[in-house]
This record gives sequence, structure tokens and C-alpha cells, in this order.
Amino acid sequence: MEIRRAGDSGLSITRLGLGTMTWGRDTDEHEAADQMRAYLDAGGNFIDTAAVYGDGDSERVIGGLAGSLFKREEIVLATKAGITFPNGVRTVNNSRAALMAELDNSLARLGTDYVDLWQIHTWDSENPISDALSALDWAYNTGRARYVGISNFS
Repeated sequence: MEIRRAGDSGLSITRLGLGTMTWGRDTDEHEAADQMRAYLDAGGNFIDTAAVYGDGDSERVIGGLAGSLFKREEIVLATKAGITFPNGVRTVNNSRAALMAELDNSLARLGTDYVDLWQIHTWDSENPISDALSALDWAYNTGRARYVGISNFS
């Protein structure tokens, strides 16, 4: 699988990433392990997830596979924060406090002390963008995220 540099960063990632949105929800741990194994065997190294996927179960599944299927330092791990579904209602909260708590919860579920890429999942019209930017800065400066970014901002 072809490996490329992600922009001007130090990350070398495969052109094809493994999306895990259904893991822990429609895709059980055994199917997820089979998918992960096939992806890694094909030379893949970029795994994408989010705190909202399966209400955190996607991250739990990935964390459970760490060590048995891959070494943490051999993959590029990306996750996102800012969307939740309390009582089944989609809620976007990019307040600094909410984002920081979500990242720490993600790290615990993933079984790691850092992610390679942490992104704000979507635009939040209720909270100032400075909150999200402050959380991104905090994540980077504390070593919880090697790189930070935004997703679905249009």
C-alpha cells in the first residue's frame, strides 16, 4: 500500500485509511478484528474513529485490539470530538471543557496516552470558535495529540 506524508507534518500514512464508524455497533469485535487484520496485512497504518462512533464503542474495540493485532507506535490513530447523542438527540458541543473531557475519555477507551491526529468533528454555532481552538492548543501542548485539526467545517 502506498505511503504518503500528511501535508508538511511528520506523519507518514497510507493512502487508504480504515474507518471504524460501525465498530462496536453494527460490526462486532470479531468482525472488527478480521477487518483490522486484513487492513494491516495489506500494509495499512491509518485508523480513523470518533468518540461518537457507537457511543465510544468503536474506540473501545480499537483499544482492545491494541497489543494483540498491532503495536501502538506502528499505526497512525485519529479520533474526533464534539458530537454526542444524549437521550438519542444529536448534540454538538465544542466548548473547551466538553472537548477536553471527550479527549481524555477517548484516550482511556483507546488505551493510549496520545493520538496522532485529534479533530473537532463539526462546526458548533453555539460556542465560540475560540473555545475549540483553545482545546486543540491544549491537546497539542499537553502531548495528548501529535497533530490537531477540524473536520466538516463548511
